[in-house]
Amino acid sequence: MNKRILVVEDDVAIGHLIKMTLNTQHYEYETVQDGQNALQRTISMKPDVIILDLGLPDMDGVEVIHKIRSWSQTPIIVVSARDEEYDKINALDAGADDYVTKPFSVDELLARIRVALRRNINERNIDQDQPVFVNGNLKIDYLANTVFVHGEEVHLTPIEYKLLVVLSKHVGKVLTHNFLLKEVWLNALQSDVPSLRVFMVTLRKKIEEDPANPKYIQTHIRVGYRMLRYGGDK
Repeated sequence: MNKRILVVEDDVAIGHLIKMTLNTQHYEYETVQDGQNALQRTISMKPDVIILDLGLPDMDGVEVIHKIRSWSQTPIIVVSARDEEYDKINALDAGADDYVTKPFSVDELLARIRVALRRNINERNIDQDQPVFVNGNLKIDYLANTVFVHGEEVHLTPIEYKLLVVLSKHVGKVLTHNFLLKEVWLNALQSDVPSLRVFMVTLRKKIEEDPANPKYIQTHIRVGYRMLRYGGDK
């Protein structure tokens, strides 16, 4: 069955480019040009991925993300001309899975779509309450609060373990600094980002074969981190 993609884009030229790109991979798709129709088609079409522009004529794309996230976890890839860090963080915090800045390359967009589709399949096939998480040579036993790499137990600090668990629960998704701080430290402030970076460095040293070239935890500079599926697209 072909994957269904909903394209929400009011720029005719960009919309045409995206449609041509999807055609090359034989994806099924529909296009709408405003937020209200995007919400309606998300309900009726049940797309596998949503490609969303932020500058829509009737409502801001971030509002569309908030509304969709109130009832659906369909992967959302933002494709926007807004390139400020604030805009990226705002969209990701609202629930977007990825962010591509215009102008974009066709190959990059297709790679982001593949990652989103793979994550969607994984989440449909895997019980999120399962007691054990396995990703390549990494294993997390949630019930025992233990972590193994290549079958050997790795001793993590409580903060390192919490970070790893949060990343694993959202595998494939970019998590902003702010999201991680709130999930792990609860009352943390944005000013605590340096502490987050320190813990991430120590965590990588314990689970990555080569911390300088990580296979599990990818850095999104000035935005946050993402746990990759081992051997998957970066």
